[in-house]
Amino acid sequence: MEKEDKRRWWGEFFIDNSLYIFLIAAIIGIAVYNPNFVSMKSIINIVSLSAANLPIALGIAGAIILTGTDLSAGRVVGLTACVAASLLQMAEYPNKMFPGIGTVPVPIVILAVIAIGALVGAVNGFCTAKFNLHPFIVTLATQLIVYGTLLIYLMQGNNNGQSISGLDKSYTNLITGSILSVPDGKGNMVPIPNFVWYAIVITVVMWFVWNKTTFGKNMFAVGSNPEAANVSGVNVAATTILVFTLAGVMYGFTGFIEGARIGANTANTGLNYELDAIAACVIGGVSFVGGIGKIRGVIIGVVLLRIIFVGLTFMSVSSNLQYIIKGLIILVACAIDMRKYLVRK
Repeated sequence: MEKEDKRRWWGEFFIDNSLYIFLIAAIIGIAVYNPNFVSMKSIINIVSLSAANLPIALGIAGAIILTGTDLSAGRVVGLTACVAASLLQMAEYPNKMFPGIGTVPVPIVILAVIAIGALVGAVNGFCTAKFNLHPFIVTLATQLIVYGTLLIYLMQGNNNGQSISGLDKSYTNLITGSILSVPDGKGNMVPIPNFVWYAIVITVVMWFVWNKTTFGKNMFAVGSNPEAANVSGVNVAATTILVFTLAGVMYGFTGFIEGARIGANTANTGLNYELDAIAACVIGGVSFVGGIGKIRGVIIGVVLLRIIFVGLTFMSVSSNLQYIIKGLIILVACAIDMRKYLVRK
């Protein structure tokens, strides 16, 4: 009987952690296939890509904890990235979108993109809470509205729908500049982009919000059982609105970073970013059944997903096939998550 229990325990362990086991095996296989995958330059690249995607994942994670999701996230990132880029073009740039306003101070632009993200998030939360609509439907609608707004915005001024580039050094240095470099073992120094440090600060703030504030406790309570939370005195509607608003703030931060990181922003900026974020959250154990998730899980999910896709690039796997792999990862992760939930029940 003891052997059978042990066998069952190991079986459950491998099934519950099969995605992690597969990813670790894939990482080892890729490293053997192409040793450059584990070079310092590659590692810094993975860290940088993870840092760029972490804020949007932290935002969507809150929506998932409420048993919802947010399909508008990528388009909000695209809109805020284009707004930031358009306001922070060089004053002397010949194709400047708004030549009459010069280069807007960076702090004002940061506040502007955060306000845009927060506004979209608040609308998502309000419609979800007050009209009792599923977040999938609400955010699908706002995704289309935001995308339409972005297309209209790109036609303003002298832009005429073109990509927005020619960014001011005060913007690019703030995001993609570096104050620290690490040796690669070959006599060269590999710079760590500044936005990595910003992502760390944002993550610490979000950890504090989730774990040390009344709002964070209310978020998990509403995600676990909204009726019980309501009886306990939690304002379910207000909590829902605040969760989506905070998510919007995270999208605004992501957009501000992406605007400088990409350097030439178009209507496709932010496309499908929400899919990567959702996949990372599910891989990291943020459950769609609600009320379950940890900041460290989101971090692990984001990093693992970046590792696997950078690895696929090292193996010369086409970007088209990567979409298929991404979809399979989401499907398997959700299936494992649901199985864990049924076992607990």
